[in-house]
Amino acid sequence: MYATEFLDLPPLRSAAGTVRLPGSKSISNRVLLLAGLSEGSTLIHDLLDSDDTRVMIAALQQLGCIVEPEGAALRVTGLGGRLSTLQAKLFLGNAGTAMRPLAAALALLSGLQGGSFELGGVPRMHERPIGDLVTALRSIGCRIDYLGAEGYPPLRLAGGEPRASAPIRVRGDVSSQFLTALLLALPLLSYQGDVVVEVEGELISKPYIEITLNLLSRFGIAVLSDGWSRFTIRANSRYRSPGNIHVEGDASSASYFIALGALAADASAPLRIEGVGAESIQGDIRFVEAAQAMGARVQQGPNWLEVSRGTWPLRPLDLDCNHIPDAAMTLAVMALYASGPTRLRNVASWRVKETDRIAAMAAELRKLGATVTEGPDFIEVQPLTRWRAAAIHTYDDHRVAMCFSLAAFNGLAGAQPAVPVRILDPKCVAKTFPDYFETLFGAVRAESADVPVITIDGPTASGKGTLASEVARGLGYHLLDSGALYRATALAALQAGVPADDEAALSALAAKLPLRFDGEAIWLGDDNVSRQLRREEVGALASRISALPGVRAALRDLQLAFRRLPGLVADGRDMGTVIFPDAALKVFLTASAATRADRRHKQLISKGFSSNIDDLLQDLEARDARDRSRSAAPLKPAEDAVSLDNSALSIDESVQRVLEWWQQRRPF
Repeated sequence: MYATEFLDLPPLRSAAGTVRLPGSKSISNRVLLLAGLSEGSTLIHDLLDSDDTRVMIAALQQLGCIVEPEGAALRVTGLGGRLSTLQAKLFLGNAGTAMRPLAAALALLSGLQGGSFELGGVPRMHERPIGDLVTALRSIGCRIDYLGAEGYPPLRLAGGEPRASAPIRVRGDVSSQFLTALLLALPLLSYQGDVVVEVEGELISKPYIEITLNLLSRFGIAVLSDGWSRFTIRANSRYRSPGNIHVEGDASSASYFIALGALAADASAPLRIEGVGAESIQGDIRFVEAAQAMGARVQQGPNWLEVSRGTWPLRPLDLDCNHIPDAAMTLAVMALYASGPTRLRNVASWRVKETDRIAAMAAELRKLGATVTEGPDFIEVQPLTRWRAAAIHTYDDHRVAMCFSLAAFNGLAGAQPAVPVRILDPKCVAKTFPDYFETLFGAVRAESADVPVITIDGPTASGKGTLASEVARGLGYHLLDSGALYRATALAALQAGVPADDEAALSALAAKLPLRFDGEAIWLGDDNVSRQLRREEVGALASRISALPGVRAALRDLQLAFRRLPGLVADGRDMGTVIFPDAALKVFLTASAATRADRRHKQLISKGFSSNIDDLLQDLEARDARDRSRSAAPLKPAEDAVSLDNSALSIDESVQRVLEWWQQRRPF
């Protein structure tokens, strides 16, 4: 997961391959609660691992459920409808799928069995309405107190005498989660007789209620429905674990990749999406129909989709989106690629989600250059003719972040030049899809020249490796430690007994180097050689063989292959002059030989190596002379490099300086 302050997406050009979706958030949290209320244990397969499911799991554990991993699955041993903890403060983040159902269940349980529970979350959660659910629960005798603003969390649930002798009425036109919460919790009262829920007004997001009814049935609860206005839970209903249950992939998350295929996948190599398909129980799978209406080609099986571009530009839509409220956000960005205006109607529920999504989508689409009209329950988007690079504010809303990643395909819509898109706070996708951007980058392609590169060159022990690593971490970019390639070649030569002057043998060795990077670990074949590469004799040999043209040529393609999405920070001695001469920022790092010798001495001592600072200084000066005078790619700054003398700078100060230079070169 990208935990950077922002993530820059360069212009993207095509899509292909296979995407495996994470588990559905809506299904995952419903299944967790039902398993927690049931007798016995439930083994849950393919559960979504995200912020929202983690807060639900933590809450269930606080309430006395046993939750433990079992292989790749999760086993939940439920309460059987009986509280084992009578007092708790539950933090539920910004998870509406945890807050609303737990509020209903604990309101009933605290009234039936005693106890006091406080439920709260992040500040945005305390702005999301819950008053209609509280009113419905109070109407049957639950005692619920607001601890902040009237009608909003946080809440205290403490006692009362809940009875369901008359129909329970709840509004259906604000959020379907209120009705879902009641349906999940009210079987706890069914020992009193049939429990009836009546919906006031038009029920929005009906497909989410279908998910709830389906899952209740799997856990032994039969609900009779009279259209969408009246629901009856039969007397003496009891939660019964199905033993094993599989969570299907998230259909809302599928929408981004369905759109991706419609924008950028060739019919001869469609984008395959695994985890949802024709047999999905989620309403958002009907996003497929909307994508097809805009021109996408879609084939589907029970648990898979294959999507490619059909009509281009996309066809505009005028669509009632009540049946796909979350996935409809993706259509708002697809509208930028249409041949006319797209109007998305009946999306009033967007106003009370993780943020006011109508306002948020309108504001961010306008940043890209779009003309947008918004109303209480609709948004209309004009296709773009002139794209602007934009930094997208995500409002701590995972769906905003994921939707706007699709704007990076503007080059396919004729943007001249194609422009990058910056996603602010990319880690917000952790709510439902922590690995979204990694998954995206695995399915898309960019032109090599569009993938940004920062080079950091300099003499031995100038600190370029540490600086490059921290800059890459700050930007979420890949890292190329070119020195490690030469040191690995030197280590392999020492192990194989190849002489330092046998250029042909060394070049052959370098060309087949079985090297891979795993975080901070460096592997040569099956051996972790991270520590061995820092040995002085390895470094000395690396300096000698790096002057050999054959070795440098053999490693060139390997170094170029590190230029991958979303970008690269490369450190070495010729990154900016030879390997990446088109790099957008080239830094030449310097420091006095005495300073560098002192740093290397401290580094070696800290790692347990013996070291003599005078010998180090002499060796560094000799290496500098050799690197500057070699015929193949001598050490020197690129003509357009910026020089950074870090003799008196801390690593944090050096990193900040480079990031400031980088920001000055970006179009945001």
